[in-house]
Amino acid sequence: MATLFWIQTGACGGDSLAILSAEAPSLEGLLAEHDVELLWHPSLSHQSTRHYDRLIERILAGEQALDMLCVEGSIVTAPRGTGLYDSYHGRAKMDLVRDLARHAGAVVAMGTCAAFGGVHAAPPNPSDCIGLQFDKAAPGGLFPPEWRSRRDLPVINVAGCPAHPHAMTQTLAWLAGGLPLRLDGLNRPAAHFSTVVHQGCTRNEYHEYDVEETELGGRACLFFNLGCQGPMTQAVCNSDLWNGVSSKTRAGVPCFGCTSPTFPRDEDLFCTEKVGEVPLRLPLGVERSRYMAYKNLARAAAPLRVKNKKMES
Repeated sequence: MATLFWIQTGACGGDSLAILSAEAPSLEGLLAEHDVELLWHPSLSHQSTRHYDRLIERILAGEQALDMLCVEGSIVTAPRGTGLYDSYHGRAKMDLVRDLARHAGAVVAMGTCAAFGGVHAAPPNPSDCIGLQFDKAAPGGLFPPEWRSRRDLPVINVAGCPAHPHAMTQTLAWLAGGLPLRLDGLNRPAAHFSTVVHQGCTRNEYHEYDVEETELGGRACLFFNLGCQGPMTQAVCNSDLWNGVSSKTRAGVPCFGCTSPTFPRDEDLFCTEKVGEVPLRLPLGVERSRYMAYKNLARAAAPLRVKNKKMES
């Protein structure tokens, strides 16, 4: 049986809420079918804080095995590197996480805050927040880049704000089963961060023909004017729909790029930065000159149905 301990640091609890909607496997299925013992979760455990304190003591003493340590929330290091803005019984949580991680088979950053600093690390970052092993896109957060867990793994970054429910439960299932886990360059599970949000988006046809919205509420593409980061953001939101039903772009909201280390952008989330008519950021793997030439041709060739923003029945 694999043991799991979940701790919240500088967090809103969104990842805890999101994991409750997982279905493949569900959180209950993860525990029952993948033989995982939930030692503690701040919202789901019913035991007293005395039990929590004793559990930590036993883990640090080597009396209780810890296979998976899940950290939800950014690491608060203020004031002046003490971390006491986020403390428990007078002890900085960043120190508690550091001590627990020494005993963990695997450490999983649940959400972009734990992975890269996230919302709390946005300018002016008054709490001096960082991620577990990254400070935004720069390697090195609470732990240096060379840090490894007992299973010789770096911190596994299940990014998202919140993280996708299946990215969380499937990563934990793989770890519980002792299976190898391929990571990308940001230490995110490659199975969930190898495609972009643009793939599977219902607005793709409009994007290809460069039929763009200038105001929210329409069904055309949100990339050129309304700040959509879908073509640059690696996540499964449109290929594995949330609750099996929807996603941001399907609901008419631009993708904010919440799985990226630079999230949230220090700019208007509903506006595409451009030089003249050309967006500053283009889809991953695309050459600027060819892309813009293609778009001009595509716009001219767009079917009337697409230009009129009408969907076929």
